[in-house]
Amino acid sequence: MPSSDNSLPSFDKSTQPSRAVYKPPVYYQVTIGLLKPLYRLQVWRRSHKRDNYQQEVQQRFGKRYPAPPVPRANIKSNATAIENGNHKECNGKKVIWCHAVSLGETNTVAPLLDALLAKGYQIWLTNTTQTGYVRGASRFADDIAQGRLSHSYVPVDSSAVIETFLGHVQPVAALFVETELWANILTKLSEHHIPSILVNGRLSAASFKSYQKIGAVSASMMKNLSLIIAQDNESAKRFRQLGAHSAQIRVAGSLKWVINTPKPKNDNDDIKTVEIVNDGADLDLDLDVADRPIWVAASTHSGEEEIVLSWQQQILSNPLLANSLLIIVPRHPERFDDVAELIEKSGLGMARRSAEDAISANTQVYLADSMGELMRWYALADVALVGGSLVDIGGHNPVEPASVATPVLMGAYTQSCQSVVDKLASVGALYQPNNAFYSAISANNQASQPLLQPHRSDSKQSSLEDDNNLLYQQLKYWLSHLPLAKQAGRAGAAMTEQQQAVLHRQLSMIEGVIEQYVKPSFE
Repeated sequence: MPSSDNSLPSFDKSTQPSRAVYKPPVYYQVTIGLLKPLYRLQVWRRSHKRDNYQQEVQQRFGKRYPAPPVPRANIKSNATAIENGNHKECNGKKVIWCHAVSLGETNTVAPLLDALLAKGYQIWLTNTTQTGYVRGASRFADDIAQGRLSHSYVPVDSSAVIETFLGHVQPVAALFVETELWANILTKLSEHHIPSILVNGRLSAASFKSYQKIGAVSASMMKNLSLIIAQDNESAKRFRQLGAHSAQIRVAGSLKWVINTPKPKNDNDDIKTVEIVNDGADLDLDLDVADRPIWVAASTHSGEEEIVLSWQQQILSNPLLANSLLIIVPRHPERFDDVAELIEKSGLGMARRSAEDAISANTQVYLADSMGELMRWYALADVALVGGSLVDIGGHNPVEPASVATPVLMGAYTQSCQSVVDKLASVGALYQPNNAFYSAISANNQASQPLLQPHRSDSKQSSLEDDNNLLYQQLKYWLSHLPLAKQAGRAGAAMTEQQQAVLHRQLSMIEGVIEQYVKPSFE
C-alpha cells in the first residue's frame, strides 16, 4: 500500500539547475477532473472481465501499489528499515520511474533499464495498455521476483493521485519513452525537484500537429522536462517549436537499434535449427524444414494477414517456390483465433503453434500464436515482413530481424521508425517501395544487387496497390535468390552492430542529469 510517509527524497537544491515550475492552464485541470470518472468507466468496460481488474483500478487511481524495489546489496539493512517503518531509508533513494506506454515502448526501453539495473539503480516501471503491462511483467519477471524492479499501471494525470504515487515510489528521476507525456505529472515532478527525462524522444509530423492544437499545455510540458533525448534532428526541431529550449535537447539516435536478444545458432545452413534464449527460457527448436524457403509476416494487424496470405498463394503457384512456408505472427493475442479463421478460409494448409502442430510437407502457413518467441521466427526466416506498415499503424521495429541477419520488407506506413527504416534501406537490408535512401545500384551489376530497382511513378506517391505489388515482387525475388537475401541480411546485421553505441549515449545523458539533482552521497 502507499506509505504513510509520503515525503519525497531530499535533493541538494544548491547543485540543481535553476528551474521554474510551469503549470498547465486551468482549462486542462478542469478537463482532467471531468474526465477522471469517465476514464474509470472506460477502464471498467475494457478490463472488468480480467482477473487483475481490481489491481489495475487501484494502481491507476492511487489506492494500492506493490512494494518499492530495494537495492540488492542492502537486503539486510532494508529489512531492518522496513521493521522500523523507515520507508525512505529502505528505498535507498535510487529508484528511477520509467513509463513505457505499450508493448513497443517496453521492448525499446528494456536494454536501457537492464543497463540502469546493472549500475545499481532500481526501477519502477509503469505501462498504460494491457499488452504493455503483460510484456513488462514477463520481460522483467526475474528482476521483479528479486525486488530490483516494481511494476504497475500508470497513475491517472490527477494531481492528488500523482502526489500519492510519487510519495510511494520516491524516484530520483522519471523517464518517459518516446512521446507520451502528461502535464500534471510533469508539473508535480518539477515541484518536487525530480528530474524528468524524455528518452528516445520521437515526434512525428502528425503528433506535432496534435500537440500544437493544445499549445499552452504542450509548452508547459516542454518547459517542465529536464532533458529531451531526441532520436533525430526532425524530432528535436519539433520539440523546440512546441516550446522546449535548445539547451534541454540532445540528439542521440534511436534505442530501437539496441537488441539484447542472443543471436541464433545455425548448426547447418541446410538444416534450419534455431536455438534462442528468450525471456529466460531455453527455446531449442527443430522444425525440420530443410530446403524450404521461409518467410515471416511478423507483428501483423487487421488487414495485413489478408495481404500476406494472398502473396503466399501467388508464391506457391511458382513451381520453383512451391514448397515455401509462411509464418504469421499476429501482434495481439486476442486476434489469434481470428487469424486462424482467415487462414482456414484461404484454403492454405495450416499448423498452429498453440496446438503444438507439427510442420509437415503439406503445411503452407504456420500460425505462431504464442508470445515471447518473435526473435525465434525472425532467425528462422529467409525474409521478414514487419507488420504495422501495410496499414496505418506506423511500423514496428525492423532492427529485430536485421539483428539476426534477416532481410526486411516494410510497407509505406513507417512513421514510427522512419529513421531506422532509412538507414537499413541505405545499405540494401530493407526494401520499402519508393524509399529515397537506397544505395546506388550499378547499372552494369544489377544481377548481384539484393534490392530490385524501386519503381518511380509519375505521381509523388504510388498507390498502395502499386506498393503492395512491389513488395510482393521483392519477396519473390529474395526467396528465389537466397544467397542475395543472405547478403542483404548480413548488411543489416552489420548496420545494427554499428548503431549499438546509442545505448551508452542515452545512458550517459540520463546519469548526467541525475548527478545534477541528487546529492553526491545519495548512495
